[in-house]
Amino acid sequence: MKGRCANVPGPMGHGRGPATEKAKDLKGALLGLVRYLAHDWPIVLISLACAVGSVAFNVTGPRVLGEATTTLFEGIAAKVGGTGGVDFDAVGRILATALCIYLTSAALNLVQGWLMTGITQRVCYRMRREIIEKIDRMPLSYFERVSTGDVMSRVTNDVDTLGQSLNQSVMQLVTSIAQLVGVSIQMLSLSVALAGVTFLTVPLSLLGVILVVRASQRHFRRQQAFLGQANGIIEESFAGQNIIQAFNRGERAVADFDEVNEKLYESGWLAQFLSGIMQPIMGFVGNLGYVAVVVVGAFLAVGGSITIGDVQAFMQYVRNFTQPITQLSQVSNMLQMLAAAAERIFEFLAEPEEADDVVTPELARADGAVSFEHVRFGYVSDKIVINDFTCDVEAGQTVAIVGPTGAGKTTLMKLLMRFYDVNGGSVRVNGVDVREYAREDLRANFAMVLQDTWLFKGSVRENIRYGNIDADDAMVEAAARAALADHFIRTLPGGYDFELNEDASNVSQGQKQLLTIARALLADRPILILDEATSNVDTRTEQRIQQAMDILMQGRTSFVIAHRLSTIRSADKILVLRDGDIVESGTHDELLAKGGFYAELYNSQFEDGGRD
Repeated sequence: MKGRCANVPGPMGHGRGPATEKAKDLKGALLGLVRYLAHDWPIVLISLACAVGSVAFNVTGPRVLGEATTTLFEGIAAKVGGTGGVDFDAVGRILATALCIYLTSAALNLVQGWLMTGITQRVCYRMRREIIEKIDRMPLSYFERVSTGDVMSRVTNDVDTLGQSLNQSVMQLVTSIAQLVGVSIQMLSLSVALAGVTFLTVPLSLLGVILVVRASQRHFRRQQAFLGQANGIIEESFAGQNIIQAFNRGERAVADFDEVNEKLYESGWLAQFLSGIMQPIMGFVGNLGYVAVVVVGAFLAVGGSITIGDVQAFMQYVRNFTQPITQLSQVSNMLQMLAAAAERIFEFLAEPEEADDVVTPELARADGAVSFEHVRFGYVSDKIVINDFTCDVEAGQTVAIVGPTGAGKTTLMKLLMRFYDVNGGSVRVNGVDVREYAREDLRANFAMVLQDTWLFKGSVRENIRYGNIDADDAMVEAAARAALADHFIRTLPGGYDFELNEDASNVSQGQKQLLTIARALLADRPILILDEATSNVDTRTEQRIQQAMDILMQGRTSFVIAHRLSTIRSADKILVLRDGDIVESGTHDELLAKGGFYAELYNSQFEDGGRD
């Protein structure tokens, strides 16, 4: 376990993903996102205008409050000198103005947040919808080469990351820049000298940000890598607990985890510590600027070059000047996350789809006749799986396909259902090349029962009805009875309304298979594909499933792929494949009598000499 997990992030999504990855093409990803937002541009522009307006009003506030301070100071000085007093009406008007300014700023900020949240959620909604629709248009080859976890990560993690980053980073970028520009203008308009003193702190701020970011990023990457390894070890330990206990390897599993956990602790501590000192550093630099402004401002005020209120306003601006610099450093990280997530999503949406169907009139329901004519196929052009396959299957026949692993058995069925197109020759259903069918029309003639059963979270009734969504309850129950599933269904709590969990683990493997057979019966398709349907069950359950499949196959053209050769002795025709070619064909008895490759395969399953 240690060897496996030492360098490979675990499958939980923490070892890889937008949080630790950088976009390959930052500019391209961001431009792609901008184009994606094109039809929301009016709302985006309004939101940006509200953000800029909010900042503009907010940075005006300190200057207005400075006027109130100046009025109070001058009034108090006049009162002390005996020449007048404080004009409280004027102070009140100034404070009322300041209140209106800050209320307007808050209102604009609220509108901006509401608009941007709506935009973000609509973007996420469209992306999830487009990804799901894309999945339905993808060729089977994509799912055979890409892991399910990777696709799920794009639907969930990447879309969520994009939504959060878009909502935060864009507005924070705009407001930070607007605040930096607005504060700079206000400071320059108040006092060029004091502005110059403040601007001298910028290089120190930037230097502090750069040093901290560079130091912390390395440790954050290490933290994420070790987190992935830790998750991988935990998942392996959880899934393989029976084996770990059986071999008394519990202490070794804990030791392996402790090793990674110690590294995770060290990298996590350093990452959090270094990122945590960002604010103290910026605070220290800001305080230096603050003290410098106070000292220089005092001299200027004494000399009459600036008012007390302007000095007070300037002190507030100094506080507001360093904040956007820190925010911009944080925004850069969020933009990287945003770009990485967008890039992965757009990469998926740009994947090649299944070739468009040839537009033909709707073809009639097949009678079940199938022919393979000199079929040649390879998943990649230089690796041919099927060389020259020819076979005619009459309507209603049961054809068994046997052979060693990799012989091309399942590949033939994929070609028959047009999950792939042949490289040469043709596959015909009802005498028509399958490439002339619309895929939907073609597949409407097939029902499948596979080794790996697929049932979804929902009632037993809903899972059976999946074969024919228009079927009523009576038809569903009739199909279950025909599939020999009715008895066990009625023993379940709630019967046909019994709720299957997400992986249908609350029923047995044999029961799952009977449900898929019932589903196929309800679909009532003329052609069946049965791929190792009894391989994962015990002998007694196998017999029951076999009885159900015999019922299912009546009157239908059936293709049976099997490794347990005892299950196909009654087949009308047995095709023996090796290296993509038919090496033998005939009935069970005929092939045994030949004493060839089939007989060798069959007898190898009964080495004790027994025959079942």
